[in-house]
Amino acid sequence: MKNKQQELQDQIQKFKKFVHTDSYPIGIGEVANMYLNKELDIHPEFQRIFRWTPEQKSKFIESILLGLPIPSFFVAQREDGVWDVIDGLQRLATIFQFMSILKDENNEKIEPLRLTTVKYLKALENVEWNSSNKENELSNAYKLYIKRAKLDFKIILAESDITAKYELFQRLNTGGAELQPQEIRNAMLVGSNPKMSEWLDMLSQEDSFSNCLSLSERNIMEQYDKEQVLRFIILRKKEEEEISKIGDINDFLTDQMQILSTIFDTFKEEEERIFKKTFNFIYSKVGNNAFKKFVVEKDKFLGGFSISAFECVALGVGYNIDTLTEDFELENAIKSIWNNSVFTNNSGSGVRASTRIPNIIPLGRRVFCT
Repeated sequence: MKNKQQELQDQIQKFKKFVHTDSYPIGIGEVANMYLNKELDIHPEFQRIFRWTPEQKSKFIESILLGLPIPSFFVAQREDGVWDVIDGLQRLATIFQFMSILKDENNEKIEPLRLTTVKYLKALENVEWNSSNKENELSNAYKLYIKRAKLDFKIILAESDITAKYELFQRLNTGGAELQPQEIRNAMLVGSNPKMSEWLDMLSQEDSFSNCLSLSERNIMEQYDKEQVLRFIILRKKEEEEISKIGDINDFLTDQMQILSTIFDTFKEEEERIFKKTFNFIYSKVGNNAFKKFVVEKDKFLGGFSISAFECVALGVGYNIDTLTEDFELENAIKSIWNNSVFTNNSGSGVRASTRIPNIIPLGRRVFCT
Protein backbone atom coordinates (compact mmCIF):
# COMPACT_ATOMS: atom_id res chain seq x y z
CA MET A 1 0.00 0.00 0.00
CA LYS A 2 1.39 3.40 -1.02
CA ASN A 3 2.06 6.02 1.62
CA LYS A 4 1.06 9.66 1.21
CA GLN A 5 4.48 10.71 -0.14
CA GLN A 6 4.38 8.04 -2.84
CA GLU A 7 0.84 9.03 -3.82
CA LEU A 8 1.90 12.67 -4.08
CA GLN A 9 4.88 11.78 -6.26
CA ASP A 10 2.69 9.67 -8.57
CA GLN A 11 0.13 12.47 -8.89
CA ILE A 12 2.79 15.07 -9.68
CA GLN A 13 4.35 12.87 -12.36
CA LYS A 14 0.94 12.10 -13.85
CA PHE A 15 -0.15 15.71 -14.26
CA LYS A 16 3.25 16.93 -15.40
CA LYS A 17 2.71 14.82 -18.51
CA PHE A 18 -0.21 17.04 -19.50
CA VAL A 19 1.85 20.26 -19.64
CA HIS A 20 4.84 20.84 -21.92
CA THR A 21 6.64 24.14 -21.53
CA ASP A 22 9.57 26.13 -22.84
CA SER A 23 11.14 29.43 -21.78
CA TYR A 24 13.46 31.98 -23.34
CA PRO A 25 14.08 35.73 -23.55
CA ILE A 26 13.02 37.69 -26.66
CA GLY A 27 13.89 41.25 -27.60
CA ILE A 28 11.00 43.72 -27.67
CA GLY A 29 11.72 44.51 -31.32
CA GLU A 30 11.24 40.85 -32.24
CA VAL A 31 8.09 40.63 -30.11
CA ALA A 32 6.71 43.68 -31.94
CA ASN A 33 7.43 42.01 -35.29
CA MET A 34 5.62 38.86 -34.11
CA TYR A 35 2.61 41.02 -33.27
CA LEU A 36 2.69 42.80 -36.64
CA ASN A 37 3.00 39.45 -38.44
CA LYS A 38 0.02 38.06 -36.47
CA GLU A 39 2.23 35.45 -34.80
CA LEU A 40 1.30 36.80 -31.35
CA ASP A 41 -2.37 37.26 -30.38
CA ILE A 42 -3.01 39.66 -27.51
CA HIS A 43 -6.80 39.53 -27.99
CA PRO A 44 -7.53 43.23 -28.58
CA GLU A 45 -11.22 42.61 -27.84
CA PHE A 46 -10.25 42.72 -24.18
CA GLN A 47 -8.64 46.16 -24.27
CA ARG A 48 -11.91 47.74 -23.16
CA ILE A 49 -12.04 45.70 -19.95
CA PHE A 50 -8.46 46.22 -18.86
CA ARG A 51 -8.09 49.22 -16.67
CA TRP A 52 -4.51 50.47 -16.86
CA THR A 53 -4.46 54.26 -16.67
CA PRO A 54 -2.08 56.45 -18.73
CA GLU A 55 -0.06 56.85 -15.52
CA GLN A 56 0.30 53.08 -15.10
CA LYS A 57 1.32 52.70 -18.72
CA SER A 58 3.89 55.48 -18.40
CA LYS A 59 5.41 53.93 -15.28
CA PHE A 60 5.79 50.64 -17.12
CA ILE A 61 7.66 52.30 -20.01
CA GLU A 62 9.80 54.07 -17.40
CA SER A 63 10.61 50.68 -15.83
CA ILE A 64 11.87 49.38 -19.19
CA LEU A 65 14.07 52.44 -19.71
CA LEU A 66 15.44 52.10 -16.17
CA GLY A 67 16.29 48.44 -16.80
CA LEU A 68 14.09 47.25 -13.93
CA PRO A 69 13.10 43.55 -13.85
CA ILE A 70 9.93 42.83 -15.82
CA PRO A 71 7.75 39.87 -14.76
CA SER A 72 7.58 36.94 -17.16
CA PHE A 73 5.00 36.76 -19.92
CA PHE A 74 2.95 33.57 -20.28
CA VAL A 75 1.74 32.44 -23.70
CA ALA A 76 0.14 29.30 -25.10
CA GLN A 77 1.17 27.99 -28.48
CA ARG A 78 -1.74 27.11 -30.74
CA GLU A 79 -1.67 24.31 -33.29
CA ASP A 80 -1.01 26.86 -36.03
CA GLY A 81 2.06 28.09 -34.14
CA VAL A 82 0.54 31.41 -33.06
CA TRP A 83 1.08 32.41 -29.43
CA ASP A 84 -1.98 33.31 -27.36
CA VAL A 85 -1.13 35.67 -24.52
CA ILE A 86 -2.29 34.21 -21.21
CA ASP A 87 -0.70 36.70 -18.85
CA GLY A 88 0.90 40.03 -19.69
CA LEU A 89 -1.59 41.48 -22.15
CA GLN A 90 -1.66 44.90 -20.52
CA ARG A 91 2.11 45.16 -20.52
CA LEU A 92 2.43 44.08 -24.15
CA ALA A 93 -0.42 46.34 -25.22
CA THR A 94 1.29 49.26 -23.49
CA ILE A 95 4.54 48.59 -25.35
CA PHE A 96 2.76 48.28 -28.69
CA GLN A 97 0.67 51.40 -28.07
CA PHE A 98 3.80 53.36 -27.22
CA MET A 99 5.46 52.05 -30.39
CA SER A 100 2.38 53.20 -32.38
CA ILE A 101 1.48 49.72 -33.66
CA LEU A 102 -1.40 48.67 -31.41
CA LYS A 103 -4.74 47.90 -33.10
CA ASP A 104 -8.22 47.29 -31.73
CA GLU A 105 -10.57 44.35 -32.40
CA ASN A 106 -11.64 45.99 -35.67
CA ASN A 107 -8.03 46.18 -36.82
CA GLU A 108 -8.09 49.95 -36.43
CA LYS A 109 -4.97 51.64 -35.14
CA ILE A 110 -5.25 52.86 -31.55
CA GLU A 111 -4.06 56.35 -30.74
CA PRO A 112 -0.36 56.17 -29.77
CA LEU A 113 0.58 56.52 -26.14
CA ARG A 114 1.88 59.88 -24.97
CA LEU A 115 3.67 59.46 -21.66
CA THR A 116 2.53 61.31 -18.57
CA THR A 117 4.49 62.36 -15.49
CA VAL A 118 6.38 59.49 -13.91
CA LYS A 119 8.26 59.12 -10.65
CA TYR A 120 11.91 59.21 -11.67
CA LEU A 121 12.32 60.26 -15.32
CA LYS A 122 10.47 63.56 -15.25
CA ALA A 123 11.68 64.39 -18.75
CA LEU A 124 9.45 61.61 -20.13
CA GLU A 125 6.34 63.77 -19.77
CA ASN A 126 4.63 64.20 -23.17
CA VAL A 127 7.23 61.97 -24.85
CA GLU A 128 6.01 59.85 -27.78
CA TRP A 129 7.65 57.20 -29.95
CA ASN A 130 7.03 59.39 -32.99
CA SER A 131 6.09 63.06 -32.72
CA SER A 132 5.75 66.05 -34.99
CA ASN A 133 7.47 67.96 -32.21
CA LYS A 134 10.99 66.53 -32.20
CA GLU A 135 11.55 67.66 -28.63
CA ASN A 136 8.83 65.24 -27.53
CA GLU A 137 10.02 62.33 -29.67
CA LEU A 138 12.00 59.52 -28.03
CA SER A 139 15.54 59.54 -29.37
CA ASN A 140 16.69 56.83 -31.77
CA ALA A 141 19.18 55.64 -29.17
CA TYR A 142 16.41 54.94 -26.63
CA LYS A 143 14.16 53.44 -29.29
CA LEU A 144 16.94 50.94 -29.99
CA TYR A 145 17.41 50.40 -26.26
CA ILE A 146 13.72 49.47 -25.89
CA LYS A 147 13.75 47.25 -28.99
CA ARG A 148 16.78 45.36 -27.66
CA ALA A 149 15.44 44.99 -24.12
CA LYS A 150 14.66 41.35 -23.39
CA LEU A 151 11.33 40.01 -22.19
CA ASP A 152 11.11 36.57 -20.60
CA PHE A 153 8.48 34.34 -22.19
CA LYS A 154 7.10 31.15 -20.68
CA ILE A 155 5.48 29.04 -23.40
CA ILE A 156 2.91 26.30 -22.97
CA LEU A 157 3.52 24.20 -26.06
CA ALA A 158 0.78 23.03 -28.41
CA GLU A 159 1.08 19.39 -27.37
CA SER A 160 -0.05 20.25 -23.84
CA ASP A 161 -3.49 19.21 -22.64
CA ILE A 162 -6.04 21.66 -24.09
CA THR A 163 -7.26 22.77 -20.65
CA ALA A 164 -3.77 23.49 -19.32
CA LYS A 165 -3.48 27.01 -20.70
CA TYR A 166 -6.90 28.02 -19.44
CA GLU A 167 -6.17 26.60 -15.99
CA LEU A 168 -2.92 28.59 -15.97
CA PHE A 169 -4.69 31.76 -17.08
CA GLN A 170 -7.21 31.37 -14.28
CA ARG A 171 -4.54 30.74 -11.64
CA LEU A 172 -2.43 33.68 -12.78
CA ASN A 173 -5.36 36.09 -12.70
CA THR A 174 -7.64 34.80 -9.94
CA GLY A 175 -7.26 36.75 -6.74
CA GLY A 176 -5.81 39.83 -8.36
CA ALA A 177 -7.56 43.17 -8.52
CA GLU A 178 -7.32 43.37 -12.28
CA LEU A 179 -10.02 40.97 -13.46
CA GLN A 180 -13.39 39.76 -12.26
CA PRO A 181 -14.30 36.05 -12.53
CA GLN A 182 -16.32 36.45 -15.73
CA GLU A 183 -13.57 38.52 -17.33
CA ILE A 184 -11.21 35.62 -16.68
CA ARG A 185 -13.71 33.12 -18.04
CA ASN A 186 -14.31 35.25 -21.12
CA ALA A 187 -10.60 35.43 -21.87
CA MET A 188 -10.40 31.66 -21.47
CA LEU A 189 -13.40 31.16 -23.76
CA VAL A 190 -11.95 33.35 -26.51
CA GLY A 191 -9.03 30.94 -26.65
CA SER A 192 -11.14 27.76 -26.71
CA ASN A 193 -14.24 28.79 -28.65
CA PRO A 194 -14.46 32.44 -29.81
CA LYS A 195 -17.83 31.76 -31.48
CA MET A 196 -19.35 30.81 -28.15
CA SER A 197 -17.86 33.92 -26.57
CA GLU A 198 -19.46 36.08 -29.26
CA TRP A 199 -22.74 34.22 -28.78
CA LEU A 200 -22.80 34.90 -25.02
CA ASP A 201 -22.03 38.53 -25.73
CA MET A 202 -24.88 38.70 -28.22
CA LEU A 203 -27.35 37.19 -25.75
CA SER A 204 -26.24 39.59 -23.01
CA GLN A 205 -27.24 42.48 -25.29
CA GLU A 206 -30.80 41.23 -25.86
CA ASP A 207 -33.08 44.11 -24.89
CA SER A 208 -35.46 42.05 -22.76
CA PHE A 209 -32.56 40.52 -20.82
CA SER A 210 -30.60 43.73 -20.23
CA ASN A 211 -33.73 45.67 -19.33
CA CYS A 212 -34.76 43.01 -16.82
CA LEU A 213 -31.40 43.11 -15.05
CA SER A 214 -30.92 46.88 -14.96
CA LEU A 215 -27.26 46.51 -13.98
CA SER A 216 -24.88 49.35 -13.20
CA GLU A 217 -22.28 50.48 -15.73
CA ARG A 218 -19.57 48.97 -13.54
CA ASN A 219 -21.36 45.59 -13.50
CA ILE A 220 -21.56 45.65 -17.28
CA MET A 221 -17.94 46.72 -17.64
CA GLU A 222 -16.94 43.74 -15.50
CA GLN A 223 -19.18 41.49 -17.67
CA TYR A 224 -21.52 40.57 -14.83
CA ASP A 225 -24.36 40.50 -17.36
CA LYS A 226 -22.49 37.93 -19.43
CA GLU A 227 -21.94 35.88 -16.28
CA GLN A 228 -25.71 35.74 -15.76
CA VAL A 229 -26.20 34.51 -19.33
CA LEU A 230 -23.69 31.75 -18.66
CA ARG A 231 -25.30 30.97 -15.30
CA PHE A 232 -28.68 30.65 -17.00
CA ILE A 233 -27.37 28.35 -19.76
CA ILE A 234 -25.46 26.13 -17.34
CA LEU A 235 -27.92 25.82 -14.45
CA ARG A 236 -31.30 25.88 -16.18
CA LYS A 237 -31.57 22.11 -16.77
CA LYS A 238 -29.05 20.75 -14.26
CA GLU A 239 -30.26 17.79 -12.24
CA GLU A 240 -30.96 18.65 -8.61
CA GLU A 241 -28.48 16.04 -7.45
CA GLU A 242 -25.67 17.76 -9.37
CA ILE A 243 -26.82 21.19 -8.17
CA SER A 244 -26.61 19.96 -4.58
CA LYS A 245 -22.90 19.20 -5.03
CA ILE A 246 -21.85 22.65 -6.24
CA GLY A 247 -19.00 24.01 -4.14
CA ASP A 248 -17.33 27.19 -5.34
CA ILE A 249 -19.73 28.66 -7.91
CA ASN A 250 -16.97 30.40 -9.87
CA ASP A 251 -15.01 27.17 -10.28
CA PHE A 252 -18.22 25.38 -11.23
CA LEU A 253 -19.15 27.91 -13.91
CA THR A 254 -15.62 27.84 -15.31
CA ASP A 255 -15.48 24.04 -15.49
CA GLN A 256 -18.93 23.78 -17.03
CA MET A 257 -18.13 26.52 -19.54
CA GLN A 258 -15.08 24.59 -20.72
CA ILE A 259 -17.19 21.48 -21.22
CA LEU A 260 -19.86 23.39 -23.13
CA SER A 261 -17.26 25.06 -25.34
CA THR A 262 -16.44 21.64 -26.82
CA ILE A 263 -20.08 20.88 -27.75
CA PHE A 264 -21.28 24.39 -28.57
CA ASP A 265 -22.90 23.52 -31.90
CA THR A 266 -25.08 20.84 -30.29
CA PHE A 267 -26.97 23.17 -27.96
CA LYS A 268 -26.63 26.70 -29.39
CA GLU A 269 -29.89 26.87 -31.34
CA GLU A 270 -32.14 25.42 -28.64
CA GLU A 271 -30.60 27.37 -25.75
CA GLU A 272 -30.84 30.61 -27.70
CA ARG A 273 -34.53 29.95 -28.35
CA ILE A 274 -35.20 29.23 -24.67
CA PHE A 275 -33.15 32.23 -23.50
CA LYS A 276 -34.99 34.72 -25.71
CA LYS A 277 -38.40 33.24 -24.99
CA THR A 278 -37.75 33.30 -21.22
CA PHE A 279 -36.64 36.91 -20.94
CA ASN A 280 -39.22 38.19 -23.42
CA PHE A 281 -41.86 36.56 -21.23
CA ILE A 282 -40.41 37.93 -17.97
CA TYR A 283 -39.94 41.46 -19.26
CA SER A 284 -43.40 41.61 -20.82
CA LYS A 285 -44.95 40.63 -17.49
CA VAL A 286 -42.95 42.52 -14.84
CA GLY A 287 -40.39 44.73 -16.59
CA ASN A 288 -37.33 45.51 -14.52
CA ASN A 289 -38.92 44.40 -11.22
CA ALA A 290 -38.27 40.71 -11.84
CA PHE A 291 -34.96 40.52 -10.00
CA LYS A 292 -35.45 43.21 -7.38
CA LYS A 293 -36.36 42.60 -3.75
CA PHE A 294 -40.07 42.65 -3.04
CA VAL A 295 -40.74 44.27 0.33
CA VAL A 296 -43.93 42.64 1.57
CA GLU A 297 -44.68 45.35 4.15
CA LYS A 298 -44.58 48.12 1.52
CA ASP A 299 -46.00 46.05 -1.34
CA LYS A 300 -43.17 47.36 -3.56
CA PHE A 301 -40.19 46.13 -5.52
CA LEU A 302 -37.14 48.02 -4.28
CA GLY A 303 -33.38 48.12 -4.67
CA GLY A 304 -31.10 46.76 -7.36
CA PHE A 305 -30.38 43.41 -8.94
CA SER A 306 -30.65 40.36 -6.66
CA ILE A 307 -28.72 37.27 -7.68
CA SER A 308 -30.99 35.15 -5.47
CA ALA A 309 -34.06 36.42 -7.32
CA PHE A 310 -32.38 35.82 -10.67
CA GLU A 311 -31.52 32.22 -9.83
CA CYS A 312 -35.03 31.55 -8.56
CA VAL A 313 -37.11 33.49 -11.09
CA ALA A 314 -35.10 33.33 -14.32
CA LEU A 315 -34.07 29.72 -13.91
CA GLY A 316 -37.53 28.70 -12.71
CA VAL A 317 -39.25 30.38 -15.64
CA GLY A 318 -36.60 29.10 -18.05
CA TYR A 319 -37.08 25.55 -16.81
CA ASN A 320 -40.84 25.70 -17.47
CA ILE A 321 -41.03 28.25 -20.30
CA ASP A 322 -42.45 25.90 -22.94
CA THR A 323 -45.43 25.04 -20.73
CA LEU A 324 -46.15 28.49 -19.27
CA THR A 325 -49.20 30.23 -20.75
CA GLU A 326 -49.81 33.94 -21.26
CA ASP A 327 -52.32 34.03 -18.42
CA PHE A 328 -49.72 32.88 -15.88
CA GLU A 329 -49.60 35.51 -13.12
CA LEU A 330 -45.86 35.95 -12.98
CA GLU A 331 -45.80 39.05 -10.80
CA ASN A 332 -47.83 37.38 -8.06
CA ALA A 333 -45.61 34.31 -8.25
CA ILE A 334 -42.50 36.47 -7.86
CA LYS A 335 -44.03 38.27 -4.87
CA SER A 336 -44.79 34.92 -3.26
CA ILE A 337 -41.15 33.80 -3.10
CA TRP A 338 -40.27 36.83 -0.95
CA ASN A 339 -42.69 35.48 1.63
CA ASN A 340 -41.42 31.90 1.31
CA SER A 341 -39.14 30.69 4.12
CA VAL A 342 -37.12 28.44 1.80
CA PHE A 343 -36.23 31.48 -0.29
CA THR A 344 -35.74 34.00 2.51
CA ASN A 345 -33.66 31.60 4.63
CA ASN A 346 -31.36 30.75 1.71
CA SER A 347 -30.82 34.13 0.07
CA GLY A 348 -29.11 37.35 0.98
CA SER A 349 -25.50 38.48 1.23
CA GLY A 350 -24.64 36.20 4.14
CA VAL A 351 -25.56 32.95 2.37
CA ARG A 352 -22.99 31.11 0.27
CA ALA A 353 -23.84 30.07 -3.27
CA SER A 354 -23.22 26.43 -2.33
CA THR A 355 -26.11 26.75 0.17
CA ARG A 356 -28.31 29.13 -1.80
CA ILE A 357 -28.38 27.43 -5.19
CA PRO A 358 -29.43 23.87 -4.13
CA ASN A 359 -32.41 25.35 -2.29
CA ILE A 360 -33.75 28.18 -4.42
CA ILE A 361 -33.37 26.70 -7.91
CA PRO A 362 -35.67 23.74 -7.12
CA LEU A 363 -38.04 26.21 -5.45
CA GLY A 364 -38.17 28.30 -8.61
CA ARG A 365 -38.94 25.25 -10.72
CA ARG A 366 -41.92 24.47 -8.49
CA VAL A 367 -43.24 28.04 -8.17
CA PHE A 368 -42.96 29.16 -11.78
CA CYS A 369 -44.94 26.40 -13.44
CA THR A 370 -48.56 25.91 -14.46
